[in-house]
Amino acid sequence: MIVVFGVFILLGCVLLLPTLSDLVSLATVLLVRRPPRVTSPDLPKLLVLVPAHDEEMLLGACLESLLMMRYPVDHRSIVVIADNCADRTADVARNAGVRCLERHDRSLAGKPRAIAWALERLPLAEYDSVVIVDADTIVCRDFAAALAESAPLGEKAVQGFYDVYNRDEAALTKLASVLGTATHRFAYPLKKRAGLNTPLVGNGMCVGSQILLRHGWTAFSICEDWELYAQFTAQGIRTECAPGAVVYAQETHTLSESLSQRQRWTVGKLTVLGRWGPRILRSRHVGVRQSLDAIGELTALGPVLQLGAVVLLVALSIAVGAPSVVPLLIAASLVRLLVYTAAALCVQPHPFASLVAFAFLPAYAVWRLRAAVGAVTLLRHQSWIRTQRHRHEHDETG
Repeated sequence: MIVVFGVFILLGCVLLLPTLSDLVSLATVLLVRRPPRVTSPDLPKLLVLVPAHDEEMLLGACLESLLMMRYPVDHRSIVVIADNCADRTADVARNAGVRCLERHDRSLAGKPRAIAWALERLPLAEYDSVVIVDADTIVCRDFAAALAESAPLGEKAVQGFYDVYNRDEAALTKLASVLGTATHRFAYPLKKRAGLNTPLVGNGMCVGSQILLRHGWTAFSICEDWELYAQFTAQGIRTECAPGAVVYAQETHTLSESLSQRQRWTVGKLTVLGRWGPRILRSRHVGVRQSLDAIGELTALGPVLQLGAVVLLVALSIAVGAPSVVPLLIAASLVRLLVYTAAALCVQPHPFASLVAFAFLPAYAVWRLRAAVGAVTLLRHQSWIRTQRHRHEHDETG
């Protein structure tokens, strides 16, 4: 029984790690005076890559939003990578007046391979940073300008605010909007102010050209964004957030449509944790605080999955007669989630409607637990499965 209690305590400590890291970050922000950030007076030149696989339905809206950005035309270039397309993706790109690179290699399919292929064919040295924007998303008009506020960009990676385009479509999309706001508007900026790396989510991300010229594109897993975050952290490369650089993605509005996406994220993070977790802990480029924070991010389950896991573990620990401190330790990991969620609700356009959507949360948490268990069986067979999308119906880009 002592071993069982020990397992519960260990799981509780793992779940609590992000909360402890944020408390240390908050103390650092309040007590330690950081030197002013050195900014570049020169406006960075951006190479915007749009990897697209059979995206003729949504690519036009994406390119229109990129072309309408309030950013000097001579300081940004937009290139579409039509990757193994069997539709009119390349025609849509060229009709919009955008350069298109067509790739045909089904033996090495997928977004990471397409990006690596394109980078070998483009003049990286002419740009300060490479920006990745998914073809099924749209960006706000100040997207590039907000990224430029983090200049100089050549030796760092910057992640924009990955927001939900169709937030009012269903309870699931409302929840996604709240939780995304909690992450990108509150959690990540705290890390940035405390001098910690912020995770990358791939879409709306920019990577310094000097990094790519030195190392190339080296992330090829099904969660290339988490892999890049882990790689850069282990190498001592700075990653930070840019909350004003908003990219809007279409969130799936049914559980069946989101299943493959959630399982891919779960499997991808587990794979990255296994490959890069030990390297981060051993790295000479990373301090103790950054190491623990990165491990906390890689072990974090995601808000809804963590809620379900905590409820299950608390119930099991009580059922086996564990001391009261054990379920309290496990439940304490929800404090961080509750604080960020409450803050995010306060800034939603329709906070009451978003709050009502939380009635769907118990059922969603149970489904998310089942999806996570099913994802473990996919560890040996990691493949990308397309998520269902539909046409944009209105403009929220501002």
